[in-house]
Amino acid sequence: MLKELVDYLAKSLVDKPDKVSVNEVSRDGALVYELRVAKEDIGKVIGKKGRTAQSLRTLLAAAGTKLGKRTTLEIIE
Repeated sequence: MLKELVDYLAKSLVDKPDKVSVNEVSRDGALVYELRVAKEDIGKVIGKKGRTAQSLRTLLAAAGTKLGKRTTLEIIE
């Protein structure tokens, strides 16, 4: 469910939604979501001063807390 949330949000932000991929990895008792986008869309996902990326992380953390899971978002270049 959380993977689909990250996927949906990322695809809504970028120009090339077909290049978006999300991997779910378990590390140290937390779920880590690795987000990959097209090189030219990386700035749209990060945003000015990292505000968009921070907002994505906040939404993911809130949804994860509701499900009782610790989550993290990593944007892979």
